[in-house]
Amino acid sequence: MAIKTRKVAEGAEFGVRVAGITAELLEDDSVREEIRKAFVKEGLIVFEDVEPTTEMQLRLSTVMGPIKEHPARKRAKAELQTGLGEIAATPTAAIFEVDGNPRVNWQPWHFDHCYTDELNYARVLRAVTVPPEGGDTLFADGIQIYNDMDPAIRAKAEDLRIVYKLDLRLGNQRYGIPGNIRELRAPKDNIAEVAKQFPRAVHPSVWTRPTGEKVMHMAPYMAKCIEGMENAQGDALFVEIWEEITRVMKAYTHSWKPADMLIWDNLRVIHQAPGCDPKYERVMHHTTVKGDYGLGYFENGASIGELQPSTM
Repeated sequence: MAIKTRKVAEGAEFGVRVAGITAELLEDDSVREEIRKAFVKEGLIVFEDVEPTTEMQLRLSTVMGPIKEHPARKRAKAELQTGLGEIAATPTAAIFEVDGNPRVNWQPWHFDHCYTDELNYARVLRAVTVPPEGGDTLFADGIQIYNDMDPAIRAKAEDLRIVYKLDLRLGNQRYGIPGNIRELRAPKDNIAEVAKQFPRAVHPSVWTRPTGEKVMHMAPYMAKCIEGMENAQGDALFVEIWEEITRVMKAYTHSWKPADMLIWDNLRVIHQAPGCDPKYERVMHHTTVKGDYGLGYFENGASIGELQPSTM
């Protein structure tokens, strides 16, 4: 059976929609292979009208590879299966003001697991509870960004490596925070304690896929500096490159439906969450697919769990 795809949005340069996928169809090796090929080509797939269950989410995830546990958070609930995480507006979650409006679960542009030496290949996201307004997710393609950047600025980014550190606090972000954002309530979880176990991680700003395309793969969330340029000159260069990235990016905004499952290539695509009003319930379940590009490392050959200096 040949799967049928259509672009996620009119004029979109990456990403497709696929309808009609069932658990039974995923038993067919040829269908699984078609999905994998479409994913490599497009970088993002929205599966529409699929069975909205944990079992289907895990089954769909394993089409791309083995499940990976999140390196810094526990799974959604103890009774749920291994590999499943949850994003929700809990009493401990941070609340931000965006353009004068309160927002929960807001996050700036980032790629997952930037704070570790090993990235994940993909993530599958499902909306368990959709708010009546807000709660969208934005995605941007690193291949499109690289191709459309000013060649002079792109050349400056080619051989850079970016240093990241696990730190979700708004006041500690050095780059990419819009002026219309302020924190109303700081997060009250234990992530700051967990972060002490993580050394600073380093990843290339540009890398080349096995298929030959170059990917602009840097983002501001949790970025601390350009490796070897932890100074004002390095900060100015980071800002210059990031401003060019945002100038040319052609982001896709996904508005969630309960029967959607969306998978994106974390080695290619960055994403951003505008959040929603805290008065609404929004619950997302995610699974993480193992698979790294082998280009990241911890500073000074450190390992998770070693006592880290205060670099937050």
